[in-house]
Amino acid sequence: MSKTEYELFARCASGFEAVLATELRELRLRRVRPLKGGVAFFGSLADAYRACMWSRVATRIQLVLARVAATDAQTLYDAVRALPWDAHVRKGATVAVDAHGLNDNLRNTKFTALKVKDALCDALRDSWGARPNVDAKNPDFELNVALHAQKATIYLNLSGASLHRRGYRQDGVQTAAPLKETLAAGMLLAAGWPRMAQKGGALVDPMCGSGTIAIEGALMATHRAPGLLRERWGFEGWASHREELWSQVMLDALTQVEDKPDALVLAGDIDPSALGIARQNAKRAGVLSAMRIFEDDAAKLGRHLKGRRFADAPGLLATNPPYGERLLCKEDLPQIDQTLAQAAQALPAGWTMVLVSPNTSIDTALGRTPHHVLECHNGPIRTYLRTYAIDEESRHACEVVSLAGVQTKVSVAEKNSEQFAARLRKASKGLLRWARKSGVTCLRVYDADLPDYALSVDLYLGVGKDEGRRAVVVQEHRRPASVDARRAERRLADACAVARAVLDVSQKGLVCCPWRGEASARTTILVSEKGYLFVPELGAPYQTGLPLWQRGVRELVEREAAGLRFANLFDSSCAATVCAATGGARSTVTLNGFAHDAQWAERAMTLNGIVGGSHNRRHRFVRADARTWIDEQTPAGHAYGLVLCVLPSWLPARDASEADWELGRDGMALVTSATGLLEPGGKLVVAWMDKSFKLDVAALEQKGLAVRNMSAQTLPHDFGRSAKEYRCFVISRDSE
Repeated sequence: MSKTEYELFARCASGFEAVLATELRELRLRRVRPLKGGVAFFGSLADAYRACMWSRVATRIQLVLARVAATDAQTLYDAVRALPWDAHVRKGATVAVDAHGLNDNLRNTKFTALKVKDALCDALRDSWGARPNVDAKNPDFELNVALHAQKATIYLNLSGASLHRRGYRQDGVQTAAPLKETLAAGMLLAAGWPRMAQKGGALVDPMCGSGTIAIEGALMATHRAPGLLRERWGFEGWASHREELWSQVMLDALTQVEDKPDALVLAGDIDPSALGIARQNAKRAGVLSAMRIFEDDAAKLGRHLKGRRFADAPGLLATNPPYGERLLCKEDLPQIDQTLAQAAQALPAGWTMVLVSPNTSIDTALGRTPHHVLECHNGPIRTYLRTYAIDEESRHACEVVSLAGVQTKVSVAEKNSEQFAARLRKASKGLLRWARKSGVTCLRVYDADLPDYALSVDLYLGVGKDEGRRAVVVQEHRRPASVDARRAERRLADACAVARAVLDVSQKGLVCCPWRGEASARTTILVSEKGYLFVPELGAPYQTGLPLWQRGVRELVEREAAGLRFANLFDSSCAATVCAATGGARSTVTLNGFAHDAQWAERAMTLNGIVGGSHNRRHRFVRADARTWIDEQTPAGHAYGLVLCVLPSWLPARDASEADWELGRDGMALVTSATGLLEPGGKLVVAWMDKSFKLDVAALEQKGLAVRNMSAQTLPHDFGRSAKEYRCFVISRDSE
């Protein structure tokens, strides 16, 4: 029986298929083939047992029992019931079934599992005279059903509960968000720790938490099979299970244990309660004597790595730092990055560093580019396994002189970031001189000047209560598919670090906005623009408070508004309304669909001495969809002397009967509708920042409207590089 060739499948966390395949080959298993979500292989019953006992990366070992037709529920039921279940299920064993995958007729995994369970139980009732008991939580015999197209693969779960449950953790007594044992083992195998351990190397985790990485490293160093502590296996309810063969596999594993390895494993943490849990876990795992546990800040790792032992042997720093999601918050990430950078500086040359982190800014903080990156998941969080070589040649830094003349050395992941630093400083000096003369305290100081650094940098200088404060927003531009995503992420992180140093901005004043994803932080700051006061909310989805590219449009509105009824469409900031009101508008109305923006609008009006808000008849904020509002105003005869329409790039559909609104396709119809709001002699100011839309001037002129291109006159000085995207037109209705 032990010589029978079985088809098997080892499941693992996404991203670790290649690591698992290497591990199974080292176990001398045959026909190993990595696939999505796991590795297929073949072997005898003894091989299957050894995979269960020794695999450190697999989460489950499955044995293929059959492949059956699954065109619909009845076909699947009949095919499963026809299988010889009395030859597979040990009499008296409890059973359970789970399923994954869908097809046209089987669209619910719970229903699929139920049909397979019914077929299994009905077949056993025919053989045994009674249906087996079902135990969904802890069965003796568990089937896994994988549905693909019109076929279903029926697996026997040999391992039972997930293999990450080694048995050394005590339920309910762990740190928050502990790393799974299989993921910890996978990162150590990917970094080559077993080879280092054989040479008497050292492993250190200075942020060990409950100690998972260090314990998995110690298990490898002492040649302890990860399955030795498990008390229950999925094959125990299998009729073909050979207890004497399994006992031999266990005995072989026990004889390989080496209690006093040459390798050294260090685990440290700043939290004494976490270290207490780590010690208990290590004791239950049987590796406490092979570890050295210390309480200290990771930044002070150097004091624990003194001596020739660490300098002469290969070494690995492996850790799972907080991500700012389940532990701490995003505002803490810069300090975590800096702590890891200090820890890395203490490592001897020739060591390796491996991290599990979704935080791409870590490369910049370390001043290193990882030589290997593996995308994976830690629970629901998409993250990356990043491996670095520790030597001076791989470390990058650039000399930066700030606008205040302070010289600093900034760690960067990309060598070219030094060019970005020089360009940013040169551009900022000239633009700040212009800003001081123009009465502007918030401006764009960099706008994709270098092709490799396709991003913008906006600087905000506080006034009044925020005098002396500075804030900077680094916004990544849309990233073409041809651009290497990881390099772009490193350049963005480098740009943030360089911008802080060049522009003399504190960490709390930095807002990093990647092309996709949320901003790193949100902050508010009181600023001035030509005598007006505003409080922009930096990092908000729509940069509520003050769109800088509309500065020239606001100046135009101020000049034209005197004595007119003014309507402001799609302006979340209300900044143009402030300019119109101060410029002498008879009345104003500001349209927006969000209550949050109404608060900012009222604040802007109040800050500038205008009695505003929804309770004032002269200056009103209407919470409504601007498209619907235009449709309602025109038939009612409401007309305005000056209308501002800042065209959005996209708007959601108002109901299920229409598609989402897009500027390139629908912009002209909106402009035409907005002209219906104009009284005789009235003017519509239209502005946008999007190359996908071109105003049909001829069509407007055919309707008797005068059209004047004001793009050159209203483009802000600091947005000169946006001239191709920016457009502003004034559309006038003749006086009757």
